[in-house]
Amino acid sequence: MARSKTTKKIEVQLRLEDVLWQCRDIMRGKANSAIQRDVILTFVFLKFLNERFDRQRLKIQADLLAEGMPLEPYLDRPDGYAKDGVIFLDTDCRWQTIEQLPEKTRILDLDNIIAKLNNIPRLRGALPSQIFSNSRIEPKVFKQLAEEIGKISSDRFHEKDLIGRVYEYFLQAFAVNATKEEGEFYTPHSIVETIAALIEPYDGSIYDPCCGSGGMFVQSVKFVEAHGGNTTKVQVFGQESDPDTYRLAKMNLSIRGISYDLGAQNVSTFTNDQHKGLTVDYIMANPPFNLKKWRGENELLQDSRWNGYDIPPVSNANYAWILHILSHLHPHHGVAGFLLANGALGDADTLNIRRQLIQNDKVEAIIILPREMFYTTDISVTLWIVNNNKRPALWHERRLRDRTGQILFMDLRTWNQNIYEKKYVQLLPQQISRIADIYHRWQMTDTDGDNYAEPELYRSVSVREIEENDWSLVPSRYIEFVDRDTDIDYDGILSEAAKATADIISRQVKNQEALRAAFKALGYEA
Repeated sequence: MARSKTTKKIEVQLRLEDVLWQCRDIMRGKANSAIQRDVILTFVFLKFLNERFDRQRLKIQADLLAEGMPLEPYLDRPDGYAKDGVIFLDTDCRWQTIEQLPEKTRILDLDNIIAKLNNIPRLRGALPSQIFSNSRIEPKVFKQLAEEIGKISSDRFHEKDLIGRVYEYFLQAFAVNATKEEGEFYTPHSIVETIAALIEPYDGSIYDPCCGSGGMFVQSVKFVEAHGGNTTKVQVFGQESDPDTYRLAKMNLSIRGISYDLGAQNVSTFTNDQHKGLTVDYIMANPPFNLKKWRGENELLQDSRWNGYDIPPVSNANYAWILHILSHLHPHHGVAGFLLANGALGDADTLNIRRQLIQNDKVEAIIILPREMFYTTDISVTLWIVNNNKRPALWHERRLRDRTGQILFMDLRTWNQNIYEKKYVQLLPQQISRIADIYHRWQMTDTDGDNYAEPELYRSVSVREIEENDWSLVPSRYIEFVDRDTDIDYDGILSEAAKATADIISRQVKNQEALRAAFKALGYEA
């Protein structure tokens, strides 16, 4: 009995953060960061694939017993799992088997498990082939890692989205410590949450043309769940050019049971659009900033995505991303939230496209984010909201006014107080709610769009005023910034300073006179 109490006490004290840190510590120095990432995330994937399988198995078993039906053969029928988006696992792919693999054949057995899972249509290409043998890591390290990850379970830690927390921890951990190229697959959580809070992807179809590890989709599904929506009604479409990141996205979505279509292969969105002709309700994206040479000098010149606009320059893909996004938005109600480098707000070589976008009433909001929010760059970036319907409408149970000819600007550069990992900035939940409230109130029927402003934070601006500013979308040109120097009494300050200086000089003179008198009394000439 005493031993049982001791065991229980240890389990209660075990913290998830300690387990996750230990996993990273086990792999420290064993391989480069990309291999460490793939090995750890593969084990995490296997563990949670098993956890979803075990939970569904118990549910099927309970249903069979309640109906008085035999467990065999129904308990092991794959269709009983697939109907709820759960992948059926053969005995050799189950966690109990993985933990007990013999050391002599452990690496080969693990690679065989991955090969078997990669043959499942939903998982095809999601897992790195022969990752364990190619890593050249000792078998005992994999045993230690499996034991540590085996401690992570919903029963032990009782978190609503334990899968998400663990997976995002490792994605973030490797992004923080990665080079620019290695870290591009992860968009910080609070930014993704902000986009979701603004465009509210409750239902319908969602698309990300450069989906990275799939974070935009995951946050969309979380948003739907948080608002009592039906996640099975959300259709997810995406594309990714990097092969490793393409796999990560498949793993990230599969592990959460999200149905997806990421195209047949990893390939450039510009040169081989895997979803040509598709129009969706929502787009969430974080394209590579200032991407150069995204097309050849004489390529894609007649592409239908640029219809009605100038051809985006080869030197920078920012506006090519915007026009690509517009081409996939539902023409009557599609809305998109995406990130771009601040240079896109006023670049001279894209002025004509920017003017055309503004005149066509596609731009709804421009929001400058704080610096140091990304792991791969310290620049401040812009969140754009593009909307194909700024006319009066009933949208998500809100009655919206006519916003044609208006754009909302926000500047959040001073919202940089919440620091984590020593230097990175993230937005707090209450700040995200405030951003969404400013945007949604601006859209409402009882709001005066001509006089909607708060100095140093936001302002609603007419297209006429933007034209007067040479079609610039730089928020600081429109938002009022208070010049606090005008309240300073410079004459009074100078007068006080002069008086203080005179007093100091006077005291010094008196001290010198007193010193001379003392020397003279002693018979010395000062």
